[in-house]
Amino acid sequence: MTDISSAIPLRPEVFPAGGRRVIFYLFHDSRGEVDDYIPYKLAKLRSHAAHIFVVVNGPLTATARSTLRGVADTVWERENVGFDVWGYKEALERFGEERLAQFDEVILMNYTWFGPIRPFEPVFSRMESERLDFWGMTDHGGKTPNPFTGKGVMHRHLQSHWIAVRPRLFRSQAWLDYWRDMPMITHYTESVLNHESRFTHHFSELGFRGQAAFPLDDYSTEHPALLEPDRLLAAGCPALKRRIFFHYPPFMDRNAVIGKWTLRRVEEFGYPIRMVWQNLARTTPPKTLNANAAMLEVLPDVDVSYDASRPFRIAALVHIFYEDMTDELLDRLAMLPSPYDVYITTTDHEKAEDIRGILAQRQDPLLRRSEVRVLESNRGRDLSAFFIGCRDVLRSGAYDLIVKLHSKKTAQQSFNAGRMFARQQMENVLSSPGYAANLVALFQKEPGLGIVYPPMIHIGYPTMGRGWFANRQPTEKLAKKLGITVPFDEVSPLAPFGCMWVGRPEALRLVADVDWTYDEYAPPQEHRDGSLAHVQERIISYAAAELGYHTRTVLNSEHASISHTALEYKLDQMSSTTPGYPLEQIQLLHRAGWFGSGGFLQFSRMYVRLNQPRVAKALLPLFRLARHGVYAVRRLRHRRVWADTPTADTPSESTSA
Repeated sequence: MTDISSAIPLRPEVFPAGGRRVIFYLFHDSRGEVDDYIPYKLAKLRSHAAHIFVVVNGPLTATARSTLRGVADTVWERENVGFDVWGYKEALERFGEERLAQFDEVILMNYTWFGPIRPFEPVFSRMESERLDFWGMTDHGGKTPNPFTGKGVMHRHLQSHWIAVRPRLFRSQAWLDYWRDMPMITHYTESVLNHESRFTHHFSELGFRGQAAFPLDDYSTEHPALLEPDRLLAAGCPALKRRIFFHYPPFMDRNAVIGKWTLRRVEEFGYPIRMVWQNLARTTPPKTLNANAAMLEVLPDVDVSYDASRPFRIAALVHIFYEDMTDELLDRLAMLPSPYDVYITTTDHEKAEDIRGILAQRQDPLLRRSEVRVLESNRGRDLSAFFIGCRDVLRSGAYDLIVKLHSKKTAQQSFNAGRMFARQQMENVLSSPGYAANLVALFQKEPGLGIVYPPMIHIGYPTMGRGWFANRQPTEKLAKKLGITVPFDEVSPLAPFGCMWVGRPEALRLVADVDWTYDEYAPPQEHRDGSLAHVQERIISYAAAELGYHTRTVLNSEHASISHTALEYKLDQMSSTTPGYPLEQIQLLHRAGWFGSGGFLQFSRMYVRLNQPRVAKALLPLFRLARHGVYAVRRLRHRRVWADTPTADTPSESTSA
């Protein structure tokens, strides 16, 4: 056997001309699938590596396995234990010390970044000429105390998504000891403490020399990969961390990280942006992504983007309970920029005849064909009309886009609130011919865009802070049934509250392909939170995301001004009650034990817990007893309200329609 300890360099060396590099690429996907950004990246790395060893934590589908084998030399599936640290440890053992000694550089990298946004070549060329034992793409500043332990020091360190190592280190006893003594990793924090934040300091203390290709000294923060991604890209960094788009939005807001601007730079540098959306849609809570990537589009009323040479096949599915709104709804559809078919559902034959008469009198030049259908049941209202009454249209493959509208009158809220909600829905789906053209153009520009609808209603409704209402658990149950593993947002879902949208039929497939029955929907008098219609309303974007389609929200300029000024004033008033940035305010209220809409009782509990923690502990049983009493009264009132409300097309407190 060859003595692998022989000819180990006595000092750091450059990467030799004609040298050989092996890349250990750690990958994990909970579905066992491979999004397009992975083979794209590995193909771009191919010319820089003599061997690419993909370490897969967990099983792959046959298609994913075939994809990876097309761009890698070795694809090794292992049990998903030990996080990336043990993936590297066991892959190195499997590869073998003797075989490893045949290479001039080893790179441990993982899947937590998109790239190359900028070319790899300049970075490799520059770092190959440096006399180093190890190097990374970016580094993180030191912190005292260590934020993960609350004590000691977290030393400055290379980030673990890219660590390159040269022979003086990876052929040393120190290297063998490091991996031999690595404890089993069972939690993300252990991964950081035992590897990422330890590696650089540990080997530097032993006399090895490391460096970051894009050191934080050139930037203004201790974490440029997260907080200054646009500046890193401008400097030539090929890697864009995915965390920018799924990290806690109030933290990103606190640090003024504007994901939309970063994505614009990514596009300008020529990276296929569709791969970013595909992966983020499937792996990120949609409302979190919507916030971090600023995915609200304020569209002008003048057409500035529609390509008339690439029209879509459009079907409008319209549920009309209130036939007096027929003309208003058809006027909205007449704003579409290309020919369309309309399928109207209603609840009885008399209404159907009235609607047909209105259609016969109109002369909408782009309306190709129309059909009026009488439903078997009004259970589920517009959503059963959509998923049952029009299931043949949704599954036909005859259309590229579906426009969903319905007659909306919110009877149980105040007149102003109901009117505002209806206008917020209709005017931000189809506001004007120019606006409609710009909305359709979003789908022309982004093949991965699945669905578009107005943002959460918040004027006249208590939706913010409680958008799930009583629907979280049944939505999770339905998601499990449909095979949806996209992570749910915690406080409120990204959802089409009001149920008017434009979307691709294939993005709706997970929900549309189910053979729903009217019996599964609640009767009109029981159309409340927790029922199937409300659950379907909240699962739409998550179902689209499971298939790799992302969601955008849209407003016209008038509603944007109304919404922003109202939000600004409300946030200003709420922020006056607690110190700090919104991030600190939220953390303060969480620590104080605020649980939502508990009124005076919960506010008192929060105050006592924050200012008199010992007293709060003693009073906790009394608080719990009182809270249960308050909730029991609320439930009773809720049932009484429902007993007294009209049974026809009136949404619940959750603002569903």
